[in-house]
Amino acid sequence: MRNIIAIFKKEFRAYFDSPIAYIFITAFLISSMWIFFRGFFLIGQAMMRGYFSLLPWFFLFFVPAITMRLWAEEKKAGTIEVLMTLPVKDYEVTLGKYLAAFLFLGLTILLSATLPVTLIMLGQPDLGPIIGGYIGALLMGGAYLAIGLFASSLSENQIVAFILGIFFCFCLFIIGENFVIMAIPSRIAMVFSYIGLGHHFESIGRGVLDTRDIVYYISVIGFFLFLNIRSLESRKWS
Repeated sequence: MRNIIAIFKKEFRAYFDSPIAYIFITAFLISSMWIFFRGFFLIGQAMMRGYFSLLPWFFLFFVPAITMRLWAEEKKAGTIEVLMTLPVKDYEVTLGKYLAAFLFLGLTILLSATLPVTLIMLGQPDLGPIIGGYIGALLMGGAYLAIGLFASSLSENQIVAFILGIFFCFCLFIIGENFVIMAIPSRIAMVFSYIGLGHHFESIGRGVLDTRDIVYYISVIGFFLFLNIRSLESRKWS
């Protein structure tokens, strides 16, 4: 546990040692809030459904940007060789990096809490979907992070890791969308629907916390962290 905390502190501090973290947070908040309020004043209803419906697409590009450097930078600088010779286990390094990225994303999402505060001041929004939407955002964001972290372990180039992260996240998101489900045989449609990241987010975003959705996201996170660890082990074998 001590090793995980040490790596977590190092990685989390690294985000704020450069302007990248501040640029990322500013760009995410400004772009997402601008698009939300652009539609909000047209609809004239105190709800955040439009914001949460756009969030998976924002995450698709912003989350891989958080994870692309975590392994790729280590490989390019050659520090991964030093890191792997230290008395730390592969899963400790992986968890430390993942938790740092998750906290950074959580802080970014938390800063958007000005949106529901504004809605409460302007009207009487239903808080159930709002709370569910934020819980769903953390779960879906956590899944995107695990996928992006795995993508970063596959390359020493941050741009390649970024593109791979977008590709993997996009595939898992789009596979459960309605236009895909309608185009495949009904026998496997339910499987594709369950695998899709967006399908479970929509359910939680309605304010319904189903244990199946929570188990799904935890399973996706665990699976891709496992693949990350195996990727590190394969590097040792080579």
